[in-house]
Amino acid sequence: MYILHSFCQSGNACKVAFMLNALNVPWEAKFVDFMNGVTRTGEWREGLNEMGEVPVLDDASTAPPKRLTQSGVILTYLAEKHGQFGGATQDERLEILRWIMFDNHKFTSYFATYRFLKAFGPTAPDPIIMKWLGARLEAAFNVVNTHLAKRTYMVAERVTIADISLSGYLFFPVEESGYDLAARFQHIAAWRDRLKNVPGWKDPYVMLPGERIGAKW
Repeated sequence: MYILHSFCQSGNACKVAFMLNALNVPWEAKFVDFMNGVTRTGEWREGLNEMGEVPVLDDASTAPPKRLTQSGVILTYLAEKHGQFGGATQDERLEILRWIMFDNHKFTSYFATYRFLKAFGPTAPDPIIMKWLGARLEAAFNVVNTHLAKRTYMVAERVTIADISLSGYLFFPVEESGYDLAARFQHIAAWRDRLKNVPGWKDPYVMLPGERIGAKW
């Protein structure tokens, strides 16, 4: 049994939940009240994750139980443990790692920050900051869109954790980010829609605990 400490607005938690469903393994979600600041408390950081972030995955099948944080680490661990969605060769494993690092550093990083400020920030976002973030995320999205122009999936002709990682924030409603993928990045949009056909995929607001919040700005 896995326990995933998470909340429904987190695309990084969504990645792990998607992976667990695709593996068809038993797991349960434990709600983390991120929006009300629980991850900023000393108790939570000392007890779950010193980085103050979700997802946090507990694996009760090991002795002692294993706790993992950071979505890229968790996805890699699950792929290796279950022998699915990882690389078949060293070259594929390295290529998967390359795209996960690009995702964490740029693709998800800029987009998730842009979406959070627009949809959930306490005050209206600064237009100068949003313009800068928008330019950075568009550059990252263009890299992936070009890569997918002649490919079905990111690394191999099958879904890997590179696809699961990069797609984590793309399943949320368009009003939260203002980015209509089908209009702006057609290859990314087509790839995202293919991933919805993977057994176990669910909408983040169905898959993870918490209450859906309307976009503020």
